Parts: sequence; structure tokens; C-alpha cells
Amino acid sequence: MALEFTDANFQTDVLASDKLTVVDFWAEWCGPCRAIGPVIEELSKEYAGKVNVGKLNVDHNPNVSVNFGITSIPAILFIKNGQVVDKQIGAVPKSVLEKKIQAHI
Repeated sequence: MALEFTDANFQTDVLASDKLTVVDFWAEWCGPCRAIGPVIEELSKEYAGKVNVGKLNVDHNPNVSVNFGITSIPAILFIKNGQVVDKQIGAVPKSVLEKKIQAHI
């Protein structure tokens, strides 16, 4: 199951992690976000133990969203050692996200 990231746990669970972390910025009212949701869940299972994969609801966690300049969702950030190493805006096929993950693990 995908992790749930929040304003409260983002520093410890994402920025301080030594693993690549994939963060899906989403909202319940966003159609493309709902479409990519199952892909995020699949990736969280397939990369369990190797990559942290989770979601951050932009409506409930505005601080992180503002800090990272999220203006369009879904926005998927790939964060390693506290730095954004890649990003993807909009819903894309699973293979696109897998290539980005493979490039950074």
C-alpha cells in the first residue's frame, strides 16, 4: 500500500530518507489523479523495501505543496537525499514512471 505523506511527516519520511521516494501530489476531485492512483499503488508493492512510494493530498497538506511549487496535479516528484531528482506532471503510463525510478535507484 502506498504511504501517506503529510505536512507533518514529510521532513522525516521523505526528505531525511536515504531511499528514492516517489511522491504523488493529488486531490480527490482530480480525475487524472484518480486515474493514476492504481499505478502508484502497484509501484508501491513492486518496489517495496527499495523505493518509498506514497501520496500527498494537496488539499489537506498545503505547506509541502507550496514549498515544492506544485501548481498542477497530478504531480509526481522523485526525491533522493532531500533533493528533487526528477518529476512528472500529469497522468502517464506506468512504464514512464518505472523508467524514472530505474534511473535513480
